[in-house]
Amino acid sequence: MSDIHTMASTPNAAAVRVAESLLRQWIGLDVGTIGQAALERAVNACMRASGERNADAFADRLQHDVAERDRLVEEIVVAESWFFRDPPVFDVVRRFALQRTKVPGAPPLRILCVPAAGGEEPYSVAMSLLDAGLAEGRFIVDAVDVSRVALARAVVARYVANAFRAAAPDFRDRWFRMEGPTAVLQDEVRRTVTFAWGNILDDGFAAGRPPYDVIFCRNLLIYLTPDARARVERQIDRLLTSDGVLVLGAAEPAIMRGAWMPASEHSAFALRRAPAAAREPPTGGGAAALTRRAAPPSRPPAASPVSARRHDRGGRPDATTVDAVVRQAETLANAGRRSEALLLCQQHERQSGPAAGLFFLMGMIHQSTGDDRLAETYLQKTLSLDADHEDALLALSLLALRRGDPAAAEQYRQAAARVYSRKGLS
Repeated sequence: MSDIHTMASTPNAAAVRVAESLLRQWIGLDVGTIGQAALERAVNACMRASGERNADAFADRLQHDVAERDRLVEEIVVAESWFFRDPPVFDVVRRFALQRTKVPGAPPLRILCVPAAGGEEPYSVAMSLLDAGLAEGRFIVDAVDVSRVALARAVVARYVANAFRAAAPDFRDRWFRMEGPTAVLQDEVRRTVTFAWGNILDDGFAAGRPPYDVIFCRNLLIYLTPDARARVERQIDRLLTSDGVLVLGAAEPAIMRGAWMPASEHSAFALRRAPAAAREPPTGGGAAALTRRAAPPSRPPAASPVSARRHDRGGRPDATTVDAVVRQAETLANAGRRSEALLLCQQHERQSGPAAGLFFLMGMIHQSTGDDRLAETYLQKTLSLDADHEDALLALSLLALRRGDPAAAEQYRQAAARVYSRKGLS
Protein backbone atom coordinates (compact mmCIF):
# COMPACT_ATOMS: atom_id res chain seq x y z
CA MET A 1 0.00 0.00 0.00
CA SER A 2 2.81 2.43 0.81
CA ASP A 3 4.44 1.65 -2.53
CA ILE A 4 1.27 2.50 -4.38
CA HIS A 5 0.89 5.73 -2.43
CA THR A 6 4.48 6.71 -3.18
CA MET A 7 4.06 5.94 -6.85
CA ALA A 8 0.75 7.81 -7.01
CA SER A 9 2.09 10.89 -5.27
CA THR A 10 4.24 11.65 -8.33
CA PRO A 11 2.22 10.28 -11.27
CA ASN A 12 4.02 9.30 -14.43
CA ALA A 13 3.95 12.11 -16.98
CA ALA A 14 2.83 9.69 -19.68
CA ALA A 15 -0.20 8.63 -17.61
CA VAL A 16 -1.15 12.26 -17.04
CA ARG A 17 -0.80 13.04 -20.76
CA VAL A 18 -2.96 10.06 -21.67
CA ALA A 19 -5.56 11.11 -19.10
CA GLU A 20 -5.61 14.67 -20.42
CA SER A 21 -5.97 13.49 -24.02
CA LEU A 22 -8.73 11.04 -23.09
CA LEU A 23 -10.71 13.65 -21.16
CA ARG A 24 -10.36 16.15 -23.98
CA GLN A 25 -11.60 13.63 -26.54
CA TRP A 26 -14.29 11.98 -24.40
CA ILE A 27 -15.94 14.84 -22.49
CA GLY A 28 -14.31 17.85 -24.19
CA LEU A 29 -12.55 18.96 -21.02
CA ASP A 30 -10.10 21.84 -21.21
CA VAL A 31 -7.76 20.78 -18.40
CA GLY A 32 -6.58 24.35 -18.02
CA THR A 33 -9.97 25.17 -16.48
CA ILE A 34 -9.41 22.84 -13.53
CA GLY A 35 -5.62 23.00 -13.31
CA GLN A 36 -2.88 20.43 -13.78
CA ALA A 37 -2.78 19.62 -10.06
CA ALA A 38 -6.44 18.53 -10.13
CA LEU A 39 -5.72 16.23 -13.07
CA GLU A 40 -2.75 14.69 -11.28
CA ARG A 41 -4.85 14.10 -8.17
CA ALA A 42 -7.45 12.34 -10.30
CA VAL A 43 -4.82 10.09 -11.88
CA ASN A 44 -3.43 9.34 -8.41
CA ALA A 45 -6.85 8.35 -7.13
CA CYS A 46 -7.53 6.12 -10.13
CA MET A 47 -4.19 4.37 -9.78
CA ARG A 48 -4.82 3.71 -6.10
CA ALA A 49 -8.32 2.40 -6.83
CA SER A 50 -7.08 0.12 -9.60
CA GLY A 51 -4.15 -1.24 -7.59
CA GLU A 52 -1.89 -0.66 -10.60
CA ARG A 53 1.71 0.06 -9.52
CA ASN A 54 3.16 0.64 -12.98
CA ALA A 55 2.16 4.04 -14.35
CA ASP A 56 2.93 3.08 -17.96
CA ALA A 57 0.69 0.05 -17.64
CA PHE A 58 -2.01 2.23 -16.10
CA ALA A 59 -1.74 4.68 -19.01
CA ASP A 60 -2.33 1.75 -21.38
CA ARG A 61 -5.34 0.64 -19.34
CA LEU A 62 -6.82 4.11 -19.53
CA GLN A 63 -6.77 3.93 -23.31
CA HIS A 64 -8.42 0.52 -23.61
CA ASP A 65 -10.47 -0.10 -20.46
CA VAL A 66 -13.88 1.61 -20.45
CA ALA A 67 -14.25 1.06 -16.70
CA GLU A 68 -10.97 2.90 -16.02
CA ARG A 69 -12.05 5.71 -18.31
CA ASP A 70 -15.34 6.04 -16.44
CA ARG A 71 -13.50 6.02 -13.11
CA LEU A 72 -11.31 8.90 -14.32
CA VAL A 73 -14.37 10.86 -15.44
CA GLU A 74 -15.98 10.36 -12.02
CA GLU A 75 -12.85 11.77 -10.35
CA ILE A 76 -12.92 14.84 -12.58
CA VAL A 77 -16.55 15.88 -12.97
CA VAL A 78 -18.12 18.22 -10.44
CA ALA A 79 -21.52 16.70 -9.68
CA GLU A 80 -22.62 18.98 -6.86
CA SER A 81 -25.77 21.04 -7.27
CA TRP A 82 -28.66 22.32 -5.20
CA PHE A 83 -32.38 22.90 -5.53
CA PHE A 84 -33.76 26.00 -7.24
CA ARG A 85 -30.39 27.48 -8.10
CA ASP A 86 -31.10 30.97 -9.50
CA PRO A 87 -34.85 31.06 -8.65
CA PRO A 88 -35.76 33.65 -11.36
CA VAL A 89 -34.88 31.07 -14.02
CA PHE A 90 -37.58 28.74 -12.72
CA ASP A 91 -40.07 31.61 -12.77
CA VAL A 92 -39.27 32.17 -16.45
CA VAL A 93 -39.66 28.48 -17.27
CA ARG A 94 -42.90 28.22 -15.29
CA ARG A 95 -44.47 31.16 -17.13
CA PHE A 96 -43.29 29.76 -20.45
CA ALA A 97 -44.74 26.33 -19.61
CA LEU A 98 -48.14 27.72 -18.61
CA GLN A 99 -48.33 29.74 -21.81
CA ARG A 100 -47.26 26.78 -23.93
CA THR A 101 -49.63 24.24 -22.41
CA LYS A 102 -52.77 26.37 -22.20
CA VAL A 103 -53.56 25.76 -25.88
CA PRO A 104 -56.17 22.97 -26.16
CA GLY A 105 -54.61 19.77 -27.42
CA ALA A 106 -51.06 21.00 -26.88
CA PRO A 107 -48.59 18.15 -26.47
CA PRO A 108 -46.72 17.72 -23.17
CA LEU A 109 -43.96 20.22 -22.56
CA ARG A 110 -40.58 18.57 -23.16
CA ILE A 111 -37.60 19.56 -20.98
CA LEU A 112 -33.98 18.38 -21.11
CA CYS A 113 -31.49 18.81 -18.26
CA VAL A 114 -27.89 18.05 -19.20
CA PRO A 115 -25.83 17.59 -17.13
CA ALA A 116 -28.23 16.23 -14.51
CA ALA A 117 -25.76 16.06 -11.59
CA GLY A 118 -27.51 14.54 -8.56
CA GLY A 119 -31.00 15.34 -9.81
CA GLU A 120 -31.48 18.63 -7.97
CA GLU A 121 -32.08 20.66 -11.14
CA PRO A 122 -34.50 18.34 -12.99
CA TYR A 123 -36.43 17.74 -9.79
CA SER A 124 -36.56 21.52 -9.21
CA VAL A 125 -38.10 21.92 -12.67
CA ALA A 126 -40.67 19.22 -11.91
CA MET A 127 -41.61 20.69 -8.52
CA SER A 128 -41.92 24.15 -10.03
CA LEU A 129 -44.32 22.95 -12.73
CA LEU A 130 -46.35 20.81 -10.36
CA ASP A 131 -46.68 23.79 -8.02
CA ALA A 132 -47.87 25.86 -11.01
CA GLY A 133 -50.75 23.43 -11.51
CA LEU A 134 -49.42 21.28 -14.36
CA ALA A 135 -50.47 17.69 -13.80
CA GLU A 136 -48.32 14.65 -14.35
CA GLY A 137 -48.32 13.90 -18.06
CA ARG A 138 -48.49 17.57 -19.07
CA PHE A 139 -44.69 17.77 -19.05
CA ILE A 140 -41.73 15.43 -19.52
CA VAL A 141 -38.29 15.93 -17.99
CA ASP A 142 -35.34 14.01 -19.43
CA ALA A 143 -32.18 14.26 -17.31
CA VAL A 144 -28.86 13.07 -18.74
CA ASP A 145 -25.35 12.93 -17.32
CA VAL A 146 -22.00 11.34 -18.11
CA SER A 147 -21.48 10.45 -14.44
CA ARG A 148 -23.04 7.12 -13.46
CA VAL A 149 -22.41 7.86 -9.78
CA ALA A 150 -24.35 11.13 -10.00
CA LEU A 151 -27.20 9.41 -11.81
CA ALA A 152 -27.40 6.71 -9.15
CA ARG A 153 -27.73 9.43 -6.49
CA ALA A 154 -30.40 11.16 -8.52
CA VAL A 155 -32.54 8.05 -8.89
CA VAL A 156 -32.43 7.41 -5.13
CA ALA A 157 -33.54 11.04 -4.55
CA ARG A 158 -32.35 11.35 -0.95
CA TYR A 159 -30.78 14.68 0.01
CA VAL A 160 -29.11 16.36 2.97
CA ALA A 161 -29.33 19.99 4.07
CA ASN A 162 -26.65 21.23 1.65
CA ALA A 163 -28.96 20.58 -1.31
CA PHE A 164 -31.46 23.08 0.11
CA ARG A 165 -29.01 25.88 0.82
CA ALA A 166 -30.24 28.41 -1.76
CA ALA A 167 -34.02 28.17 -1.65
CA ALA A 168 -36.93 28.92 0.65
CA PRO A 169 -37.70 25.82 2.73
CA ASP A 170 -41.44 25.67 1.98
CA PHE A 171 -41.02 23.45 -1.07
CA ARG A 172 -39.18 20.91 1.06
CA ASP A 173 -42.21 20.70 3.34
CA ARG A 174 -44.49 20.06 0.35
CA TRP A 175 -42.46 17.56 -1.63
CA PHE A 176 -40.17 15.71 0.80
CA ARG A 177 -40.55 13.56 3.87
CA MET A 178 -37.84 13.61 6.48
CA GLU A 179 -36.02 10.49 7.62
CA GLY A 180 -33.72 11.84 10.30
CA PRO A 181 -31.40 14.37 8.63
CA THR A 182 -32.26 13.07 5.15
CA ALA A 183 -35.01 14.51 2.93
CA VAL A 184 -36.64 11.90 0.67
CA LEU A 185 -38.43 13.13 -2.45
CA GLN A 186 -42.05 12.13 -3.02
CA ASP A 187 -42.83 9.65 -5.78
CA GLU A 188 -45.15 12.13 -7.50
CA VAL A 189 -42.13 14.25 -8.40
CA ARG A 190 -39.81 11.33 -9.13
CA ARG A 191 -42.24 9.88 -11.69
CA THR A 192 -42.01 13.01 -13.85
CA VAL A 193 -38.24 12.73 -14.42
CA THR A 194 -36.44 10.11 -16.50
CA PHE A 195 -32.69 9.73 -15.91
CA ALA A 196 -30.31 8.30 -18.49
CA TRP A 197 -26.59 8.06 -19.04
CA GLY A 198 -25.30 9.95 -22.06
CA ASN A 199 -22.58 12.17 -23.45
CA ILE A 200 -23.78 15.35 -25.16
CA LEU A 201 -20.62 15.34 -27.30
CA ASP A 202 -21.70 12.10 -29.00
CA ASP A 203 -23.05 12.69 -32.50
CA GLY A 204 -25.96 10.38 -31.72
CA PHE A 205 -26.91 12.09 -28.47
CA ALA A 206 -30.73 12.06 -28.06
CA ALA A 207 -31.04 10.85 -31.65
CA GLY A 208 -34.60 10.13 -32.69
CA ARG A 209 -36.17 12.12 -29.86
CA PRO A 210 -38.56 14.99 -30.60
CA PRO A 211 -37.10 18.44 -29.96
CA TYR A 212 -37.28 19.98 -26.51
CA ASP A 213 -39.17 23.12 -25.50
CA VAL A 214 -36.69 23.90 -22.70
CA ILE A 215 -33.05 22.88 -22.34
CA PHE A 216 -31.07 23.37 -19.13
CA CYS A 217 -27.33 23.19 -19.83
CA ARG A 218 -25.72 25.07 -16.96
CA ASN A 219 -22.03 25.46 -16.19
CA LEU A 220 -20.83 22.95 -18.73
CA LEU A 221 -19.56 25.21 -21.52
CA ILE A 222 -17.00 26.96 -19.33
CA TYR A 223 -15.09 23.69 -18.80
CA LEU A 224 -14.85 22.76 -22.48
CA THR A 225 -12.33 23.27 -25.24
CA PRO A 226 -13.44 25.62 -28.03
CA ASP A 227 -14.11 22.66 -30.32
CA ALA A 228 -16.18 20.87 -27.68
CA ARG A 229 -18.16 24.04 -26.94
CA ALA A 230 -18.97 24.36 -30.63
CA ARG A 231 -20.16 20.74 -30.70
CA VAL A 232 -22.39 21.26 -27.67
CA GLU A 233 -23.84 24.41 -29.21
CA ARG A 234 -24.65 22.47 -32.40
CA GLN A 235 -26.39 19.81 -30.31
CA ILE A 236 -28.43 22.46 -28.52
CA ASP A 237 -29.36 24.06 -31.82
CA ARG A 238 -30.54 20.66 -33.10
CA LEU A 239 -32.44 19.65 -29.98
CA LEU A 240 -34.21 22.92 -29.05
CA THR A 241 -37.47 23.94 -30.72
CA SER A 242 -37.25 27.10 -32.79
CA ASP A 243 -39.09 29.10 -30.12
CA GLY A 244 -37.79 27.18 -27.10
CA VAL A 245 -35.93 28.41 -24.02
CA LEU A 246 -32.26 27.67 -23.26
CA VAL A 247 -31.03 28.04 -19.68
CA LEU A 248 -27.29 28.52 -19.14
CA GLY A 249 -25.07 29.17 -16.14
CA ALA A 250 -24.54 32.73 -15.00
CA ALA A 251 -21.14 33.00 -16.70
CA GLU A 252 -22.07 31.36 -19.99
CA PRO A 253 -24.35 33.60 -22.07
CA ALA A 254 -21.32 35.79 -22.81
CA ILE A 255 -19.51 32.88 -24.51
CA MET A 256 -22.53 31.40 -26.32
CA ARG A 257 -22.24 31.90 -30.06
CA GLY A 258 -25.19 32.54 -32.33
CA ALA A 259 -28.21 34.80 -32.32
CA TRP A 260 -29.57 34.52 -28.78
CA MET A 261 -31.40 37.03 -26.65
CA PRO A 262 -32.84 37.04 -23.10
CA ALA A 263 -36.07 35.06 -22.95
CA SER A 264 -37.41 37.34 -20.24
CA GLU A 265 -36.52 40.52 -18.41
CA HIS A 266 -36.55 38.46 -15.21
CA SER A 267 -33.39 36.44 -15.91
CA ALA A 268 -30.55 37.11 -18.35
CA PHE A 269 -29.50 33.44 -18.17
CA ALA A 270 -32.66 32.13 -19.87
CA LEU A 271 -32.27 32.67 -23.62
CA ARG A 272 -34.32 32.40 -26.79
CA ARG A 273 -33.30 32.62 -30.42
CA ALA A 274 -33.37 36.16 -31.70
CA PRO A 275 -35.87 36.99 -34.47
CA ALA A 276 -34.38 36.68 -37.94
CA ALA A 277 -34.48 40.45 -38.41
CA ALA A 278 -32.35 40.93 -35.31
CA ARG A 279 -29.67 38.39 -36.17
CA GLU A 280 -26.76 40.73 -36.73
CA PRO A 281 -23.67 41.36 -34.64
CA PRO A 282 -24.67 43.15 -31.43
CA THR A 283 -23.17 46.50 -30.57
CA GLY A 284 -23.09 45.58 -26.94
CA GLY A 285 -22.34 42.41 -25.02
CA GLY A 286 -22.97 38.75 -25.71
CA ALA A 287 -26.22 36.84 -25.43
CA ALA A 288 -26.88 38.23 -21.98
CA ALA A 289 -26.77 41.83 -23.16
CA LEU A 290 -30.03 43.73 -22.82
CA THR A 291 -31.74 44.11 -26.19
CA ARG A 292 -33.61 47.41 -25.73
CA ARG A 293 -32.07 50.85 -25.85
CA ALA A 294 -31.79 52.56 -22.52
CA ALA A 295 -34.68 54.89 -21.92
CA PRO A 296 -33.61 58.49 -21.27
CA PRO A 297 -33.45 59.17 -17.58
CA SER A 298 -36.64 60.71 -16.32
CA ARG A 299 -35.75 61.49 -12.74
CA PRO A 300 -33.50 59.85 -10.17
CA PRO A 301 -35.07 56.86 -8.44
CA ALA A 302 -36.84 57.70 -5.24
CA ALA A 303 -34.79 57.47 -2.08
CA SER A 304 -35.03 54.06 -0.54
CA PRO A 305 -34.16 52.69 2.90
CA VAL A 306 -31.70 50.34 1.23
CA SER A 307 -29.64 53.34 0.10
CA ALA A 308 -28.86 54.41 3.65
CA ARG A 309 -25.23 54.36 4.74
CA ARG A 310 -24.64 51.01 6.45
CA HIS A 311 -21.49 49.05 7.15
CA ASP A 312 -20.54 45.83 8.83
CA ARG A 313 -18.23 45.83 11.82
CA GLY A 314 -15.16 45.68 9.58
CA GLY A 315 -16.08 48.95 7.88
CA ARG A 316 -17.16 47.26 4.61
CA PRO A 317 -20.54 48.01 2.99
CA ASP A 318 -23.25 45.84 4.53
CA ALA A 319 -23.76 42.86 2.16
CA THR A 320 -27.53 42.74 2.69
CA THR A 321 -27.84 46.41 1.74
CA VAL A 322 -25.66 45.99 -1.35
CA ASP A 323 -27.70 42.97 -2.51
CA ALA A 324 -30.91 44.96 -2.16
CA VAL A 325 -29.49 47.86 -4.18
CA VAL A 326 -28.21 45.49 -6.87
CA ARG A 327 -31.64 43.85 -7.16
CA GLN A 328 -33.29 47.25 -7.45
CA ALA A 329 -30.78 48.37 -10.10
CA GLU A 330 -31.16 45.10 -12.03
CA THR A 331 -34.91 45.66 -12.17
CA LEU A 332 -34.36 49.12 -13.63
CA ALA A 333 -31.80 47.84 -16.15
CA ASN A 334 -34.01 44.96 -17.28
CA ALA A 335 -36.81 47.47 -17.82
CA GLY A 336 -34.54 49.44 -20.18
CA ARG A 337 -33.85 52.17 -17.60
CA ARG A 338 -30.10 51.72 -17.61
CA SER A 339 -29.19 55.31 -16.84
CA GLU A 340 -31.30 55.18 -13.70
CA ALA A 341 -29.75 51.86 -12.73
CA LEU A 342 -26.24 53.30 -13.08
CA LEU A 343 -27.21 56.38 -11.09
CA LEU A 344 -28.58 54.23 -8.27
CA CYS A 345 -25.33 52.21 -8.13
CA GLN A 346 -23.21 55.35 -8.16
CA GLN A 347 -25.27 56.93 -5.38
CA HIS A 348 -24.89 53.87 -3.20
CA GLU A 349 -21.14 53.71 -3.87
CA ARG A 350 -20.74 57.35 -2.78
CA GLN A 351 -22.81 56.77 0.35
CA SER A 352 -21.56 53.35 1.45
CA GLY A 353 -18.28 52.75 -0.37
CA PRO A 354 -17.22 50.34 -3.12
CA ALA A 355 -18.72 46.85 -3.46
CA ALA A 356 -18.03 44.08 -5.97
CA GLY A 357 -21.72 43.55 -6.72
CA LEU A 358 -22.22 47.19 -7.62
CA PHE A 359 -19.12 47.34 -9.82
CA PHE A 360 -20.07 44.13 -11.62
CA LEU A 361 -23.57 45.34 -12.44
CA MET A 362 -22.23 48.67 -13.67
CA GLY A 363 -19.75 46.82 -15.84
CA MET A 364 -22.47 44.65 -17.37
CA ILE A 365 -24.70 47.66 -18.04
CA HIS A 366 -21.88 49.46 -19.83
CA GLN A 367 -21.09 46.28 -21.77
CA SER A 368 -24.72 45.95 -22.89
CA THR A 369 -24.66 49.51 -24.26
CA GLY A 370 -21.42 48.94 -26.17
CA ASP A 371 -19.12 50.98 -23.95
CA ASP A 372 -16.40 48.34 -23.64
CA ARG A 373 -13.88 50.72 -22.10
CA LEU A 374 -16.07 51.58 -19.10
CA ALA A 375 -17.27 48.00 -18.89
CA GLU A 376 -13.71 46.73 -18.54
CA THR A 377 -12.90 49.43 -15.98
CA TYR A 378 -15.75 48.37 -13.71
CA LEU A 379 -15.12 44.66 -14.19
CA GLN A 380 -11.49 45.14 -13.19
CA LYS A 381 -12.71 47.05 -10.14
CA THR A 382 -14.91 44.06 -9.36
CA LEU A 383 -11.87 41.78 -9.38
CA SER A 384 -9.91 44.19 -7.21
CA LEU A 385 -12.52 43.55 -4.48
CA ASP A 386 -13.32 39.92 -5.29
CA ALA A 387 -10.57 38.12 -7.21
CA ASP A 388 -12.78 35.01 -7.44
CA HIS A 389 -15.73 36.74 -9.12
CA GLU A 390 -16.20 34.18 -11.90
CA ASP A 391 -18.85 36.17 -13.80
CA ALA A 392 -16.54 39.18 -14.02
CA LEU A 393 -13.77 36.94 -15.33
CA LEU A 394 -16.03 35.56 -18.06
CA ALA A 395 -17.22 39.02 -19.03
CA LEU A 396 -13.62 40.20 -19.30
CA SER A 397 -12.90 37.19 -21.49
CA LEU A 398 -15.60 38.32 -23.92
CA LEU A 399 -14.28 41.87 -23.95
CA ALA A 400 -10.74 40.62 -24.63
CA LEU A 401 -12.01 38.64 -27.60
CA ARG A 402 -13.77 41.69 -29.00
CA ARG A 403 -10.63 43.79 -28.79
CA GLY A 404 -8.63 41.07 -30.61
CA ASP A 405 -6.67 39.57 -27.70
CA PRO A 406 -7.52 35.82 -27.73
CA ALA A 407 -4.67 34.96 -25.35
CA ALA A 408 -6.03 37.25 -22.63
CA ALA A 409 -9.54 35.98 -23.34
CA GLU A 410 -8.45 32.40 -22.78
CA GLN A 411 -6.63 33.30 -19.56
CA TYR A 412 -9.77 34.94 -18.18
CA ARG A 413 -11.95 32.00 -19.24
CA GLN A 414 -9.67 29.43 -17.64
CA ALA A 415 -9.45 31.49 -14.45
CA ALA A 416 -13.26 31.61 -14.29
CA ALA A 417 -13.58 27.87 -14.77
CA ARG A 418 -11.01 27.21 -12.06
CA VAL A 419 -13.06 29.34 -9.68
CA TYR A 420 -16.21 27.42 -10.59
CA SER A 421 -14.43 24.12 -10.03
CA ARG A 422 -12.94 25.24 -6.72
CA LYS A 423 -16.31 26.45 -5.45
CA GLY A 424 -18.01 23.23 -6.51
CA LEU A 425 -20.35 25.02 -8.93
CA SER A 426 -21.80 22.57 -11.42
